[in-house]
Amino acid sequence: MPGWREPMGRALAEARRVTGHGDVPIGAVVVDAAGAVVSVAGNERELTGDPTAHAEVLALRRAAAVVGEWRLTGHTLVVTLEPCAMCAGAAVNARVDRVVFGAFDEKAGAVSSLFDLLRDPRLNHRPDVVAGFMAEECGALLREFFQPHR
Repeated sequence: MPGWREPMGRALAEARRVTGHGDVPIGAVVVDAAGAVVSVAGNERELTGDPTAHAEVLALRRAAAVVGEWRLTGHTLVVTLEPCAMCAGAAVNARVDRVVFGAFDEKAGAVSSLFDLLRDPRLNHRPDVVAGFMAEECGALLREFFQPHR
C-alpha cells in the first residue's frame, strides 16, 4: 500500500486544529503523484459561514491554485471522513486519480455508505477509492468532538 499514513496524519492534525473555531474536525490533504503535499485544509463552515467550506472542497481549491489549473490528474485527495455528495462530486470534477478516506459516514457518505458516486459507471471520471484507511483514529476524533453534544 502506498504511503497514505503521512498525509492522513496531516489531515488529522488539520482536523484537530479546526475544532478551535467550532468546526467539525474533518481534515483533507491533496498530494501529487510523488506523494508531496500540495494543499491542506480543514472544515471552515463555522469560521466563514460558508456551507460549501468543507475540508475537501477547500483542499481541492487550494491544490488547483498551486497547480495552476482545475484538473488535478495525478493527485490524490486524502480525507479523514468519507466525502459527502458535494465533496465526492468535487473530487470527480477535479479529476483526481484517487480518494483515500478514513472514517465511514453512515449519515452522509457518498463514496460507500449511502451512495457510491465515485464508482458510478455513468460518470466520465471515476477515481480509485481507498476506504477506511486509519478509520479508527479518524472516527475517534469525531466521536470525541460530538460526545458533549449527545
